[in-house]
Amino acid sequence: MKALTRTDFHFDGQKSVYHGKVRDVYNINDDIIVMIATDRISAFDVILPKGIPFKGQVLNQIASKFLDQTKDICPNWKLATPDPMVTVGLKCEGFRVEMIIRSILTGSAWREYQKGCREICGVKLPDGMKENQRFPEPIITPTTKADEGHDMNISKEEIIAQGIVSKEDYEVMEDYTRKIFARGQEIAAEHGLILVDTKYEFGKRDGKVYLIDEVHTPDSSRYFYADGYEEKFEKGEPQRQLSKEFVRQWLIEHNFMNEPGQTMPEITDEYAESVSERYIELFENITGDKFDKAAEDGDIAARIENNVKNYLKNR
Repeated sequence: MKALTRTDFHFDGQKSVYHGKVRDVYNINDDIIVMIATDRISAFDVILPKGIPFKGQVLNQIASKFLDQTKDICPNWKLATPDPMVTVGLKCEGFRVEMIIRSILTGSAWREYQKGCREICGVKLPDGMKENQRFPEPIITPTTKADEGHDMNISKEEIIAQGIVSKEDYEVMEDYTRKIFARGQEIAAEHGLILVDTKYEFGKRDGKVYLIDEVHTPDSSRYFYADGYEEKFEKGEPQRQLSKEFVRQWLIEHNFMNEPGQTMPEITDEYAESVSERYIELFENITGDKFDKAAEDGDIAARIENNVKNYLKNR
């Protein structure tokens, strides 16, 4: 099984390229961007040494589908998906804030709550909550985007006071965040899932706020299976979930959390293939669609290059 872990394309009009943890972003004429979802996988702010076959396709196609399913709520950056691993869209000036919205107390929020924290990003939490308990209504806990390392929690008031985002733009993002999340929860429920939490990124172009980047993917979101949620919650049992949390757990079991002195465990071909199968399972559960292993044979990079060049030539 092949995996694409690096790209080095040269498209007509290309101004720059940014290699992120997972995505490679090509700037075309400072007008549009070609975003390639590679098969790289990251956890604990480090890129694992082996790619996961089909992971990029899974992420790109889930995000593409949800961008289409929410464009009536909020304008988004997507123009086309010329390849299963590629989205082409409008270049926007990204806000240096990620809008994280949570419907259930779990993950990092639960870990902070256990330590006695009763306020996250300016949102006050009541005493007596349990792990995986629903909030009365979803809460927004934004973070500032860091170039390196961990993003930092921050409150709405601090974002506005520090001039990171204007009050007007923040309130637009806040409104879009709640509405897109509600739509995501409706779609998840149709597939027997609970959209627990997610993050959105927004940008601005010609004075208008756009939804950018990925939407409702297993890398940016957490899903629980709806069946058995209440029973497991009452018993205090772990929830069955769909996200890349299983990769983090595997690393923890192999004594790796990217802390000083720790060594990355070996990622065998067999393990990479098992992760690939989990991602495909995620895709099929989240979208309700059968996964098509696009162009399994042949050179992945050559296919992408050809598809993107054809799109740019004919757009």
